[in-house]
Amino acid sequence: MTIHRTVLFLIPHLGGGGAERVTANLVCGLPEGRFRVHLGLVTGLAAQAIDGVEKLPPNVMVHALGATRVRSAMWPLLRLVWRLKPDLIFSNMFHVNFLVLLLRPFFPRRTRCIIRQNQMTSAETGTGDFTRRLYRALYPRADKVVCQSEAMAKEMRVLIGTAENLRVLPNPVLPNSAPEGGKSFAPVCENLWRDSGPRFLAMGRLTHQKGFDMLLPAFQQVLRSYPTAELAILGQGPEDAALKTMSRELGIEEHVHFAGYVTNPQAWFAGATAFIMSSRHEGISNALLEAAAAGLPIVTTPALGGIAELLTGQPGAWITREISTQAIVESLIFALESIAPGERFSHLWLQDYRMENAIPRFESLINEVLAGTHA
Repeated sequence: MTIHRTVLFLIPHLGGGGAERVTANLVCGLPEGRFRVHLGLVTGLAAQAIDGVEKLPPNVMVHALGATRVRSAMWPLLRLVWRLKPDLIFSNMFHVNFLVLLLRPFFPRRTRCIIRQNQMTSAETGTGDFTRRLYRALYPRADKVVCQSEAMAKEMRVLIGTAENLRVLPNPVLPNSAPEGGKSFAPVCENLWRDSGPRFLAMGRLTHQKGFDMLLPAFQQVLRSYPTAELAILGQGPEDAALKTMSRELGIEEHVHFAGYVTNPQAWFAGATAFIMSSRHEGISNALLEAAAAGLPIVTTPALGGIAELLTGQPGAWITREISTQAIVESLIFALESIAPGERFSHLWLQDYRMENAIPRFESLINEVLAGTHA
């Protein structure tokens, strides 16, 4: 007789962020015949949609804790855990991870915990001393800590003082079917773009981390050689107004789209010449993975987190020599001189991130933790 194990996934809310999309793919991908899957939304509403997933499958039970912020969710989370008595809690995003590990002594004794780290933690990323002390005090309490890259795991090992509970797993963010011959499956939506190009696409939360303040002046310099170039930035965030002001002051606002939060970013892929990631630090960017899955050429900074290691020497990928405006200019120009109009790449390095390859590795880790083994 099949034994169903109960797994409770936790995420702040459902929305357009990378961690949310990874969680959505995990809860949708685990086999229904082996797990009872619950999804706890710490600050979100159960009816919210997830980018890239039309609807959660009916076997996934969604619980909205209704907290205004993560730190006020202590009692609702404890009530949910004691009601469900899950065999395993799988937590995503560091502030939810802190809450789960802080409360772990108050969970049912047999409840095991896996947490997934979604960002780098070095001082260079802006992580403060107090937060770093929380990592060191709490993360060793987890049965396993999932890191997105070897670089992230190395940094975490130094931070928490042990590698015993660390595991590197690729994010399950891409569909099972792969583009053939480097052709994009994204729908053609030429009307999203204003001019003949070249057309650059960037995606991410509008924050200092994402480096859009470097990308805009870099794009201004590219316009001198390519006066019909366009830049589309998909995303929203606290630097929205400042970046729009910078665009006006640079005299490039007619060439820049600030598209805001976009529920279907894939609609921009087919008309794009290349995808740009200008981040100062990053995990393994889901936006970059999705753009690469559509076959787009990739121009990226060597952002902390494993991006350079992943893309070095790969066809269709250009890594800037450093994280700076001038380095971005140089790589953009070099990429434009190297690729043919409309050229797409197969990006064979993506295979680990496809659902059919990534989900079984997460399932194996869950089974390992539930069995109490240490493979």
